[in-house]
Amino acid sequence: MYRGLATTQEQPRIRLGSVAPDFSAKTTDGDIKSFHEWIGDSWAILFSHPADYTPVCTTELGAFAKLKNEFDARGVKMIGLSANDLGSHEGWIKDINEIANTSLQFPIIADHDRKVAFLYDMINQEDLDDAAKKSIAFTIRSVFVIDPQKKVRLTMMYPASTGRNSAEVLRVIDSLQTADKKGIATPINWQVGEDVIVPPSVSTEDAKKKFNNVRELKPYLRYAEIK
Repeated sequence: MYRGLATTQEQPRIRLGSVAPDFSAKTTDGDIKSFHEWIGDSWAILFSHPADYTPVCTTELGAFAKLKNEFDARGVKMIGLSANDLGSHEGWIKDINEIANTSLQFPIIADHDRKVAFLYDMINQEDLDDAAKKSIAFTIRSVFVIDPQKKVRLTMMYPASTGRNSAEVLRVIDSLQTADKKGIATPINWQVGEDVIVPPSVSTEDAKKKFNNVRELKPYLRYAEIK
């Protein structure tokens, strides 16, 4: 056992459509007694980082900080997580703001004991396997998009060496919210304003009533404009 983690215990599985695990935590914006209560009626994005004062994480936090207005416009609350304590986070935020020329305005969870990381399956398996040799478990780069019903709608996992694409996170949120509102699907590389896909469950006749300019490439592949 290390850092409060029972390494013989298998990490939980976070499946799409499952309820996001609730937790309490200390953050740079104060204590969160319940993650679910913190989300409220909003969407949320939870994204983790291996450690403070590391190069890739610093570039990521700076980029997400600059996009906060975009997430706000979509009704999405942002919250980061890094496996260090609050004192470390506070100093690191100063570096992020300086390097990215920004002002980070969302909370970062202090997860030095890796409890939230373990709950959300963010621990590298190699670290669990080598628990007897290591005193610290690295937290991989994970992204979770959670809807107002507290359901997990998207998961992304990256190796520590690879920085994420913040624009892709926004694109997926646009797709999810549009699909929920309009009852559609979106094709590869879809962006807001482009044609959408009519789901197989909707007949072409009904699609023509619901959407504009329905185009059938194949009986199973139909594009349309959103009214």
